[in-house]
Amino acid sequence: MNEKVVAKTFENKFKSSPSIAVRAPGRINLIGEHTDYNDGFVLPAAIDKAIYFCLSKRNDNTVILNSVDLNDEHELSLDDIKKSNKDWANFLIGVIKEIKDTNPKLNAGFNLTFGGDVPLGAGLSSSAAIESGLAYALNELYNLNFSLLDLAKIAQSAEHNFAGVRCGIMDMYASLMGKKGKVIQLDCKNLTHTYLPFEMDDVSVVLFNSGVKHNLAESAYNERREQCEEGLSFFQKNYAEINSFRDLSFETLEKHKADLDAKVYDRCLYVLSEEDRMKRATVALTEGNLEAFGELMYQTHDGLKDDYEVSCDELDFLVDLTKDKPGVLGARMMGGGFGGCTINIVKKDAVSDLIEAVKVAYLSKFDINIEHFQVQITDGCSVIYELA
Repeated sequence: MNEKVVAKTFENKFKSSPSIAVRAPGRINLIGEHTDYNDGFVLPAAIDKAIYFCLSKRNDNTVILNSVDLNDEHELSLDDIKKSNKDWANFLIGVIKEIKDTNPKLNAGFNLTFGGDVPLGAGLSSSAAIESGLAYALNELYNLNFSLLDLAKIAQSAEHNFAGVRCGIMDMYASLMGKKGKVIQLDCKNLTHTYLPFEMDDVSVVLFNSGVKHNLAESAYNERREQCEEGLSFFQKNYAEINSFRDLSFETLEKHKADLDAKVYDRCLYVLSEEDRMKRATVALTEGNLEAFGELMYQTHDGLKDDYEVSCDELDFLVDLTKDKPGVLGARMMGGGFGGCTINIVKKDAVSDLIEAVKVAYLSKFDINIEHFQVQITDGCSVIYELA
């Protein structure tokens, strides 16, 4: 699915050309998983898989949402914005609701078609691309004057309030603020960032889709967040100087291990360990030491599997499979967990052999023809001026 198909669908359905077309990319996250909602640091990047939007204003308050990928439609009024029984529509409706409640310039309805090539449920943040992309498109179409950070917060609130997932801001931030050839070192507490170079002359980023689809709203994602909040609350009550996990030391955590529920302790240990890995990974990346960076990715996967418990057999199999393969620098599960993709940093001359080996082994083990993607790091949300 690309912008031409989305634009053609718009023209066929609404008998006119769209006023604006927008591209909203999915994202990868190299390291720093489940730390965004714990006020930590993350290292995401926008990628060359995206959701495309075509829109035009209407002369009334009706909004027509058309999903090209699903061949489905939902209609609502700006005067009565409420949840739909269609899950896909709620990602969009949530954004409309958040904007309508804060900006009077959204004063007329619109027609929308959207679709793309970000695979659903694969951990590439298709939902964040949908939310961020619509927020970006409405900001442009109605001259709402929101900053990119405002739009990220709007998209996050939509996910919380309409999709029911208490996610961090990383996915939306990366989709909106990605930069070609750069990864984003994002401070999720202060919502500031630095761009770091990620050279891809000698390596490729390869994703393997486990084929296990997750629905985070119905999974243990929210439970993990609550467990982290429980642990942090304990330390805040006992230590005035602790405001977030970045103020908590390993020594203090160990001192109170017996005072914490065992699962809460494990979650806190993972968060502290991942923050430490993130610091070391940033140094490795700055120094161009991708071997050291890759080893930290493997350590992150172990933490997600054992301490945070958000992996699954398929993801573990894919990561373990790479450990004896030449040219693989690092691998781990990526995203919220319970399915989706693994992310692998691979020497370019080893990519073909790795893909073939994974295909054969995965088919033999799980009877699944595994899907893979080689992705490039791209810019964030943008207006497409030409739809030729």
